[in-house]
Amino acid sequence: MQAGPVGTVHIFAMTWVKICATTNLADAQASVAAGANALGFIFAPSTRHIEVSTAAEIIRSLPAEVERIGVFVNETADRVADIARQVGLTGIQLHGDEPASELARYRRVAGGRKLIKTLQARELLTEDGERRLNEYLDVHDTFDAILLDSGRPDQRGGTGVPFDWAAAMSIVKRIKAVLPVIIAGGLTADNVPQAIQMFEPWGVDVVSGVELEPGKKDDARLRSFVDAARSLHARTSLGA
Repeated sequence: MQAGPVGTVHIFAMTWVKICATTNLADAQASVAAGANALGFIFAPSTRHIEVSTAAEIIRSLPAEVERIGVFVNETADRVADIARQVGLTGIQLHGDEPASELARYRRVAGGRKLIKTLQARELLTEDGERRLNEYLDVHDTFDAILLDSGRPDQRGGTGVPFDWAAAMSIVKRIKAVLPVIIAGGLTADNVPQAIQMFEPWGVDVVSGVELEPGKKDDARLRSFVDAARSLHARTSLGA
């Protein structure tokens, strides 16, 4: 998302919304109906894992304008490319420990697909965090966006817990200077407007905040989340 200052007023553009961890056709259709720009499919070990064949079947039914993002954790570049071709992905999200030095290879096999690298805010807020962030920012021309998540040592995503937004503000500003940033981690319909107002990100990503249980979405929460994510844009358009 982009924003421009006019005095003390910020003009908010439409926020890109990704509903991640899609596991079935009904949830995919509900996410699209709610207004999501992109759906995520997890091909790594997870309670929200989806088989390649199931993802391919779902994706064949999606409108062309909806992005299909595959989520991978420490998978080889060749395997990522193979699944992307089989399933019909339009984007690849690297959610593991993939080093900055390897992103050029993922870029090559991704072709024209969007390439997103997930970084964990808790890791960037350590003493070694600045060096780690610099490694990725130094190769920013090899990928398209950074997704900033909270995560835990035993669970990389979908924890339902936000990272320390205030402490991470300087990190987000540094990322936005060179790349679009996507905010994730513990977002809900209640707090996503605050996250958008605070960080002015290009996009937001949600999992647990729109679920009944891991792997099963809730239609009402989906609609509420997307509406809330777009609320700032709506108010600005009305001149509020």
